[in-house]
Amino acid sequence: MRPMVTVTRENDSAASLLARLVGDVTALLRNEMALARAELAESAHQALGGVGAVAIGGGVLLAGGLTLIAALVLGLAELMEPWLAALLVGVVLVAIGIALVKAGKRRLDPSTLKLQRTQQSLLKDKETVTETLGGT
Repeated sequence: MRPMVTVTRENDSAASLLARLVGDVTALLRNEMALARAELAESAHQALGGVGAVAIGGGVLLAGGLTLIAALVLGLAELMEPWLAALLVGVVLVAIGIALVKAGKRRLDPSTLKLQRTQQSLLKDKETVTETLGGT
């Protein structure tokens, strides 16, 4: 991209100068949009790579977690019946899972997702506009 340089002459009319200015601004905006598109495409490509890495990492973590759970069951099986060890570990994991799901559901409750500060600010703005328009 080469910068456009315009040379003005003393005899150029205001209309031609304005037309040239509009053309230069249009070209500048077009170039800025092309740059933004290129940067966005590059950022999207990087984000996609990041998402893939996170997904693979999550799969490996899941496999590791399941292996640790199996090791826990096998370790407890040395102290008690294997079926009882598996049952105990399963019950504890289910209890933890239920607690996490309930906590997550509370956070997703529509009443907690309200934009209270924004709502209060908008009400204050409305009151200010109403007072200003009503006072004149």
